[in-house]
Amino acid sequence: MRLLLIAHAATGAGAASGDGDLTAGARARAAEVGRLLPRPRSAFTSPAPCARQTAAALGVSATVAGALADWDLGRFAGRPPAALHAEAPDAVGAWRTDPAWAGHGGESLDALLARAAGWLALHESDPGTVAAVTHAAVVRAAVVVALPAAPRSFWTIDVAPCSVTELSRRDARWHVARVNWEPALLHIPQRRGRRRHHQAPA
Repeated sequence: MRLLLIAHAATGAGAASGDGDLTAGARARAAEVGRLLPRPRSAFTSPAPCARQTAAALGVSATVAGALADWDLGRFAGRPPAALHAEAPDAVGAWRTDPAWAGHGGESLDALLARAAGWLALHESDPGTVAAVTHAAVVRAAVVVALPAAPRSFWTIDVAPCSVTELSRRDARWHVARVNWEPALLHIPQRRGRRRHHQAPA
C-alpha cells in the first residue's frame, strides 16, 4: 500500500487562516503536480474548500473524509504566530511543549495525532496507491505516527503547500519514503514489483 499525502495548495486567505479559495497560481501549481503523480486507485480529501479545490486541480475524484480536516486550533485559528506570541506567550509556550494542552479550546496535539493514527489504521490495507489531500498539520501528524516519533517531533517537520509526502505499508508497519517533496523536473516513479529506494531532491 502506498499513501500520497498532498498538502493543499496555497490560498488567497494567507498562511495564518489555513483555508479559503485557491489562488490562480496555486491551481496551476496543483495541476502541474497532478500531471506528475501516479494515478491513485482511490483518493480522499479534507472537507475544507481549499483541499477539495486542490483535489479537483490535481485531477482526482476524491471522497470527503472528516478525519482529514485541519487541526482545530480553537481561539488560535487564523491568528498570525507573531500576534499570538505577543498576546499570550505563556499559552503558546504550553501549546508547543505539552502535547495534551488544549487551552485554546480546540484539539490538543495528542488528539490530532490520535486522529491521524485512526485514519491511517482504517486505510493500511487499501490496495495500490491512495492519495489524500489534507492540511500541513495533518501531514505532519501522519509522519509522526508513521515513524513513530515523539510528539515534539511534530514541530520540526516542514510541509509546504502542494507538497507530497509518501508513506508505504509493508512488514505490518508504516515506512516514510519522502516528506515535503515538491515535484519539479522529476516525477514520483511508478513502482512495479519490489520497491526501489528513491531519494527525493532536497
